[in-house]
Amino acid sequence: MKSWIKNIIILCGLLITTYAVACDACKLQQPEVTRNFTHGTGPESNWDWFIVGIVILITVLAFILSAKYLIKPGEKNKTHIKYSVFSSEN
Repeated sequence: MKSWIKNIIILCGLLITTYAVACDACKLQQPEVTRNFTHGTGPESNWDWFIVGIVILITVLAFILSAKYLIKPGEKNKTHIKYSVFSSEN
């Protein structure tokens, strides 16, 4: 079982490093900000950068909110489904 997990981790690591670093031809097509990170052509207009900024903002906001509600959910209603799932009667 451990060798299976180890092989999966190695395979994922190899695939991620292959796609995480841009090739030499793609480095020439990218702007300086994204030169070593992505393949293909980079953003071609200011609208592309605006869209990328909005996506980054949404991603960061979703991460912050998910961490906040994971750490302290704030649900205190005794009829909430989590109390039926975590009760000792099940």
